[in-house]
Amino acid sequence: MDRVVTLHNTVFGAVERLGDGLLPLLARLVFAGVLLGYFWASGLTKLGDGLFGFLSPSTGAYAQIFPKVFEAAGYNTDNLGIFHWAVVTAGTWAEFVLPLMLVIGLFTRLAALGMIGFVTLQSLTDLYGHGGLAHAETLGAWFDRVPDALILDQRAFWMLLLVTLVIKGAGALSVDRVLRSRLSPAMAPA
Repeated sequence: MDRVVTLHNTVFGAVERLGDGLLPLLARLVFAGVLLGYFWASGLTKLGDGLFGFLSPSTGAYAQIFPKVFEAAGYNTDNLGIFHWAVVTAGTWAEFVLPLMLVIGLFTRLAALGMIGFVTLQSLTDLYGHGGLAHAETLGAWFDRVPDALILDQRAFWMLLLVTLVIKGAGALSVDRVLRSRLSPAMAPA
């Protein structure tokens, strides 16, 4: 029995050590393969026209982010204030910048925290602003044997992936690792 326990500990100890760099790398790869295109496509729908469209969000951006407020404003952006512009512009930029940071592994923990906040706000907007609460299939339910609800099921997996990156960092093959290796000798005590 001791040999079995020793073999188990040896094999899975090596797997655990390998997993420290591999698990976050795989999480970033899954994010790139599954969610990067989703967020960038969503961000593109929010850009305004022309060269400075990133500073002048589309009317669709306001409709997506502030659906009830935009409706109350008569679907006229002139009836909204600087606060609404700032939130919509920041949200649009976040859909491009934060996913890119995650994929390349730059300030990964902060980018993952930002994405957690973004997905939380996105989910609340979908539920309350767009009426998702009225549709049980959109909200979903845990432990119901149906794994395809938009909010509780899918976004739980998104959050698990993002929390993994917050806890583990970027892992192997990341800008964070390169920066850490370059800064470590300079930060070491003399």
